[in-house]
Amino acid sequence: MSDISRRSLLAGVAATALTAATAGTSTAKPSRTGPATTNPVWAAPFQTADGFAGTNTLGQNGTTGGVGGPVVTVRDTATFLDYCDRNEPYVIQVDGIMTFSSKQGLRSNKTVIGLPGAEIRGGGLDMYRRQNVIIRNLRFTGADDDAISIQQSSHHIWIDHCDLSGGADGLIDIVRGADYITVSWNHFHDHSKTALLGHSDSNAGQDTGKLRVTFHHNYFDGTDQRHPRVRFGEPIHVYNNYFRNNRLYGVASTENAGVLVEANYFENVPHPIYSGYDESGPGRVVERNNVYVNSGAPQTLGTVVEPRTYYAYTPDNPSTLPTTVPAGVGVGRI
Repeated sequence: MSDISRRSLLAGVAATALTAATAGTSTAKPSRTGPATTNPVWAAPFQTADGFAGTNTLGQNGTTGGVGGPVVTVRDTATFLDYCDRNEPYVIQVDGIMTFSSKQGLRSNKTVIGLPGAEIRGGGLDMYRRQNVIIRNLRFTGADDDAISIQQSSHHIWIDHCDLSGGADGLIDIVRGADYITVSWNHFHDHSKTALLGHSDSNAGQDTGKLRVTFHHNYFDGTDQRHPRVRFGEPIHVYNNYFRNNRLYGVASTENAGVLVEANYFENVPHPIYSGYDESGPGRVVERNNVYVNSGAPQTLGTVVEPRTYYAYTPDNPSTLPTTVPAGVGVGRI
């Protein structure tokens, strides 16, 4: 499908794309493309974001997404992108396959949650100077750029229980001063460049002391590299993830970033942890309580700010992760 222009949507599309889950009067504002009359199907109750997305800072007490706004169910691409582009809070329930190209904007105070079978195909979602966004239970396949892009000082973003594969560039890129983000219970597979934090060695001024991200209970399933690759940010907390058959490396800390790699399970990963990579200078990295099976020795360097400075957490026993993580990640598990 060719690019969708959200500003040129045809009138009346949403009349067939948005339907009521139950009878009753909707609190949704009238749609720019037709009536929006829908009630919650799957949106509540929500779990609470943990890790950095759960912190009280920058005027945002945790990450709540579109809670408090109308709940709409979208069944075609034009309507989906219309609601993503609105300024008001919304819980957007995705029903079906949304096919588009390039990265399309997702504004602040949104929850995008997939109903069974929901998929974003061919394109990706872009958060540019946004905050308080939740993306859950969605499959992302074949993006022609990044599947999820978080940039330009966006903060309090929670990516949870998604399935991401087969894109042209990164599956998740967190760059240009983005901050306070949690990536949890996602299945990454059939891809090379998985998750990048900090896009350039020359962007120290914007990224130093930012890019605070928690990665926990993700399954890096045969993906080659960037789980994540980090520049400048501190602390990045990588805990309770299952790394399996990662050909190039697991985690790379570069350009004086500060990364804590804790209580993970590395299986068949020749280079589980790097300090420095390619042309990027070394970063600080602390590893503790990880399990290494048929894997190389981790590189470590220096000290890192403790994530407990920001939030409380209790790691699972890493020996359980090959069972619990594949059983719990991805779509259809919430």
